[in-house]
Amino acid sequence: MNRLKLGIPKGSLEKATIDLFAKSGWRIEVHHRSYFPDIDDDEIECSICRAQEMSRYVEQGTLDVGITGKDWILENDSDVVVVCDLVYSKVSKRPARWVLAVPGDSGIEKVEDLEGKKVATELVNFTKRYFKERGVNVQVEFSWGATEAKVVSGLCDAIVEVTETGSTIRAHGLKIIEELMESNPRLIANKEAIKDPWKSAKIEQIAMLLQGALEAHRLVGLKMNCPKATLNEVVGLLPSLNAPTVSPLYDEKWCSIETVVDEKEVRELIPKLKALGAEGIIEYSLNKVL
Repeated sequence: MNRLKLGIPKGSLEKATIDLFAKSGWRIEVHHRSYFPDIDDDEIECSICRAQEMSRYVEQGTLDVGITGKDWILENDSDVVVVCDLVYSKVSKRPARWVLAVPGDSGIEKVEDLEGKKVATELVNFTKRYFKERGVNVQVEFSWGATEAKVVSGLCDAIVEVTETGSTIRAHGLKIIEELMESNPRLIANKEAIKDPWKSAKIEQIAMLLQGALEAHRLVGLKMNCPKATLNEVVGLLPSLNAPTVSPLYDEKWCSIETVVDEKEVRELIPKLKALGAEGIIEYSLNKVL
């Protein structure tokens, strides 16, 4: 039997990835202390590994396909195929941003002010390339964590750290002087795997359904009965991907309307629809929009 080796990122992306696969039609079950989750698809084998290492395993062929951030693909300079972006910010908060931060009272205002200084980060290779391209000589050191504390305690002059809102960085008395990169998760594939017709088709199936699940986030279906006398006014209120579906009912004075709208718009729409005589309004969640 053909099998596709799929990498699930361990850590902050793990739950979001498993939830996304569930909405896409695959149930992944992670066992305690096991790095090989079960999946309800005999054509897929799952492994869990750190997002930081995912692109290396995919490049080597240990995995055929996996999910990791743009940041770690660039950090590892991995030669992989980016199948599609998976913008989890639709599901969670904001895209991750890698920023350059210094003590608020340091007097450092721009990248060039760090000439000859020490920078701590987990993103070592990318940071070295960034400063080299800017023509600024710095000493870049790897940080295992608690990176903000290193600059506060004087162990380095600046940090390159990942953030969403910047609140943690500001809470440590630091200021952001440059944004280096915005990162989002990506579905990546091994170059040889993508050449294999069966694996390529399976990867495309996964990519299509994952993107469909992301597209459905915060969208809901809305269904109602409407008097034909106010049909044009009701349809005029309704946003839609294309146009609302209107179907006749047994009672010729009424019709049925179905559409897809943004979840947050429903609270404003329902009172207006009721005022125009709409009845039996049903709101329902969506798993995928393709």
